[in-house]
Amino acid sequence: MVVMVAVYGSVRLVDGGSRCAGRVEVLHRGQWGTVCGDDWDMSDAAVVCRELGCGEAVNALGKSHFGSGSGPIWMDDVDCSGSESRLKNCRSPVWGKHDCNETHNSGVICSGARLVLGSRCSGRVEVLHGESWATVCDADFNQQDAEVVCRELGCGSPVEILGAAAFGRGEGLVWSEELQCRGNESQIHFCPKSSSLKHNCSHDNDVGLVCSGSVRLVDGDSRCAGRVEVLYRGQWGSVCGNNWDMRDAAVVCRELGCGEAVDTYHESYFGSGSGPIWMDNVHCSGSESTLRNCESAGWGKHNCDHSKDAGVICSGVRVVGGSHCSGRVEVLHGESWVTVCDADFNQQDAEVVCRELGCGSLVEVLGAAAFGRGEGQVWSEKLQCRGTESQIHFCPKSSSLKHNCSHDNDVGLVCADSVRLVDGGSRCAGRVEVLHRGQWGTVCDDYWDMRDAAVVCRELGCGEAIDAPRRARFGSGSGPIWVEYANCAGSESSLKNCRSYDWGRQRCNHDEDAGAVCAEVRLVGRSHCSGRVEVLHGESWVTVCDADFNQQDAEVVCRELGCGSPVEVLGAAAFGRGKGQVWPEELQCRGNESQIHFCPKSSSLKHNCSHDNYVGLVCADSVRLVDGGHRCAGRVEVFYNRTWRSVCGKNWDIRDAAVVCRELGCGEAVFKNVQFGPRSAWMDDVNCSGSESSVKHCRSAGWVEQICNRLAGVICSGVRLVGRSRCSGRVEVLHGESWVTVCDADFDQQGAEVVCRELGCGSPVEVLGAAAFGRGEGQVWSEELQCRGTESQIHFCPKSSSLKHNCSHDNDVGLVCSGHTQARLMNGSDSCSGRVELQYLSEWGTVCDVSWDMRAASVLCAQLKCGSSVAVLGSDWFGEGSGRIWADVFDCQGNETHLLKCPISSWSRTACSHKQDAGVICSGSSLASHEGGVRLSGGM
Repeated sequence: MVVMVAVYGSVRLVDGGSRCAGRVEVLHRGQWGTVCGDDWDMSDAAVVCRELGCGEAVNALGKSHFGSGSGPIWMDDVDCSGSESRLKNCRSPVWGKHDCNETHNSGVICSGARLVLGSRCSGRVEVLHGESWATVCDADFNQQDAEVVCRELGCGSPVEILGAAAFGRGEGLVWSEELQCRGNESQIHFCPKSSSLKHNCSHDNDVGLVCSGSVRLVDGDSRCAGRVEVLYRGQWGSVCGNNWDMRDAAVVCRELGCGEAVDTYHESYFGSGSGPIWMDNVHCSGSESTLRNCESAGWGKHNCDHSKDAGVICSGVRVVGGSHCSGRVEVLHGESWVTVCDADFNQQDAEVVCRELGCGSLVEVLGAAAFGRGEGQVWSEKLQCRGTESQIHFCPKSSSLKHNCSHDNDVGLVCADSVRLVDGGSRCAGRVEVLHRGQWGTVCDDYWDMRDAAVVCRELGCGEAIDAPRRARFGSGSGPIWVEYANCAGSESSLKNCRSYDWGRQRCNHDEDAGAVCAEVRLVGRSHCSGRVEVLHGESWVTVCDADFNQQDAEVVCRELGCGSPVEVLGAAAFGRGKGQVWPEELQCRGNESQIHFCPKSSSLKHNCSHDNYVGLVCADSVRLVDGGHRCAGRVEVFYNRTWRSVCGKNWDIRDAAVVCRELGCGEAVFKNVQFGPRSAWMDDVNCSGSESSVKHCRSAGWVEQICNRLAGVICSGVRLVGRSRCSGRVEVLHGESWVTVCDADFDQQGAEVVCRELGCGSPVEVLGAAAFGRGEGQVWSEELQCRGTESQIHFCPKSSSLKHNCSHDNDVGLVCSGHTQARLMNGSDSCSGRVELQYLSEWGTVCDVSWDMRAASVLCAQLKCGSSVAVLGSDWFGEGSGRIWADVFDCQGNETHLLKCPISSWSRTACSHKQDAGVICSGSSLASHEGGVRLSGGM
C-alpha cells in the first residue's frame, strides 16, 4: 500500500485516504510523532485544518480511529482556543510528556469542499483541488454531488441547488473534471471523476447549494427560535442546558443566519426532545462558525436528561448602523435581510422590534434613511403589528405594500438601552440594572470589577468606567437579581454578551448589588489624563469653549477621570479642533464636585466660540513611577481614594507594564521588575490584556489596602524610533510631556549606543542624517546630548545647556539598531536554523529548551524574517553553546512581532546546562524543505 502524505510545516494527517483526513502527526526535534486523543475536540481539529489549508473541521476523532501511530507521542491534553494558526501554538504540557498510549491517537477529518458567501451550510460550492480552491460548473453538479457535499460539511441533506452564480462569481480556477458521485460517499474526495468536463464553463455558471444545516431550532414557532438540536452521524439530538449562555446562543444564531441572540433557556422551555443528547457543558467563545466547533464534554457524553434541553431565541429583526438598540431596521425574509419602508412602519411595529431585541421601550422612529441606505431588497409586505407580539415574526402582514419605496425611505429606530444605571444622580452612574424578559433586575457584585463596568459604560454611550462599586453603594434594588457573575472580558458591546452564570440563578441578595460610575467628560488627544475637553450632553459629546472653562472646572474634570490635580489649562484648540457642537452652557463648578454633572451651569454662554477656541487640559496622571531616576521608570504607584499606593508585584508582567507606559505617555515598556517591600499597596494580582487605557481598568484582586512584600516596577523608554520598525527610525526623545526630534549634528555614536541599548535593540548599525526617516513635527531637542555610551537610558546622559547648531526638521537624525539580530541562530546550515542565542545587556547567551516552545520560536522566526517555525530542537542538533544560559525567559502567544513583546518572567536562571540548549528551524531555512518536505511518499 502506497500512502501519499502531504507535509505542511510541522503537522500532517496520515492514513485517512486524503491529505485532509487522518491521524494527526507533528514534527518535533526532527521526528514525526502522534498526538494523544485525551480532551481532543473540534477546536483542536479546527487549528489542524487551518494549518493544512483544508476546509473546516468536520470531525475530531480519538481512540486511534485512523490506526495507531509509531514513534513518540509528542503532545497530550492539547487545549486550542481554535484561533491559533498552528497546532504547536496551542497550549499543552511539555513535549513528549504524556499519560497516553498508541491506541488513543487523535484524528481529524477536514472538508475538501466549502460553501462560500451564504452561511456555513449554504453558498457557492468550492472544491479543494491540489493547493487551490476551485468553483464547480452548475451543468456538472447534480443531486448526488450535493448529497456528498452536505454530508461532508455535516450540514444535513440538500435543500436546493442553484445555478448561474446565485451566490456570486468566484475567482481563480473552475473545477476541471466532472464529479460523478454516487451520493453515498463521505467526502467529495472519494467521488469518481471524469477526465474532462462536458461543458465549457465560466464563473457565470458557478453552482450554489443550500443544505439543511447541522443545527436547528425546533418547537419555537419560527426557524430562529426553539429547542437547540444538532446533527451528528446522521441523527438529530438535543443539547444539555448545563452552563448554556448567551455566547453559545450567539454561535447558534450566527450559524443559522438569524440575527442576534436575544434569550437563552436551559430547562426545556420549548419542550423536551427525544433521541440522543449529543452535547453537554458547551463552552463557546462566541466567535465560532458552528456550534460543533465549541468545547463540550464530547459527542454523546453528558450528565443530563431531556428536562434540561437548551433553547435559544434569535431575533428575526436587526438594527444596523447605530448601536445595539438603534439603527436601520432590517427584517429576516427567508434567507435574506431586507429593509423596511418608513411609510409602512408605525409605533406598534417599533414596539415589537424593541421588545424582540431585548432593548427598552421605544424612543423614536426615524424615516428617510436616517441610519443610511441599505442594500438588497426592500420588505415586500406591510407589517400590521398590534404592538403586543414578542417577535416581528408573529405580526400579521398584508400581501402588498401601499407605497413604492426605495432605500431612500429605509426606516430607522431608536430603542432605550437594555442596561441602565439607577440612583446615581445621572444616567452614567448608579446601580446596574438589566432588562431581561421584559423585567428590570440587578447584577450581583461577585467578582464585579472595572472590566464589567467598562462594558456597561460603553453600552450606554458614556465615557470610560471610573469606578465599579460593590455592596449596593447606590442602594438596594428590588425584583430579580438577573446576573451573579458577569465575567466580562471588557471588549463586549453589551453586558448580556458577557459570559455569566445562568440568568436568574444566583446566591446573592440585594445588599450585594453592583454599580458603575462612568465619566461624563473625556480628554481627547494625548493620553487618558490630557487632551481636548469634551462633555456628554444628552446622547452626544460636545466640546467646551476656552473662555468658559476655569481652574475650578479643571479640578472637577481631573477628579472625575481619576487623574491627579490640574497641571495646565490650554486654550486655542491646543489639542486640535473638535467636531460637532460646542457646549451650550457655561460651567460654574465650585471645584469640589465629584463629577462635572453636579456642577451648576448657566443658561447661556457669555462668548461666541468656534472650533478654534476649544479648551484643552493636562491633569496629573493617575499612575506614576517613583524612585527610578525619572518619570518613566520606577516603582508603580496608583492614585485611588485620594491616596497614592504601590501596586503588588504578584504575576506582574510586560503586558501590565505596557499599559502603565502608555498611560504615562512614555515610550514602550522595555522592562518590568519586582522590588521588595513591605509597603502599603492598593492592587494585587494585576492581569492586563495590554490594550487598556489605564492600569486601573485591568483585572485585579480589587482595591483593598494591604501590606505587600513584592512591589511592581516598570522601565519605559524615554526615547523612540519612528518610521520603519521598533528598532529603526527617526530618533525622538521624551522632553517633559512632548516627544521632540534630535538634530543630526548633535547625535553621535555614543548617543546611538545608549538609544539601542535602552530599546533592547542590540547595537547601532547606522546613524543617518538629513531626515532619512522623514521630517518630524513639533519641537527639535534644545540641548546637546553628551552621552558616554555606557548609560542604560538616554535620560541619564549629560546634556549641554544649548545646541551648537541651528537645526530644523530637515536635520532630524535617524538610527538603525541591530534589533532583529539581538537574537540569532548559530551553528545551523544558514541564518534561519541553529542554536538559539539571545543578547541581553550586551552579553550573548543560550536558551534552555525546557523554557522554549513553538510560540517563542514562531516569534523568533518572524523577527529574523525567516518565515514561521518548523521545529524546536535540542542541543543534540546544533551543539552546545557557551557562556550565560538565558532560561525561563519568554511567555509568547505566538503572534508577537518581536521577542521583547512577549512577557518576560526572568532573564537569568541557571538550573539548566548547555546540554539543554534550544535550537530552532524556521521555514526560511534550507533545512526546512529537508525536514518538512512539500510532498513525500512512502510504503506501508
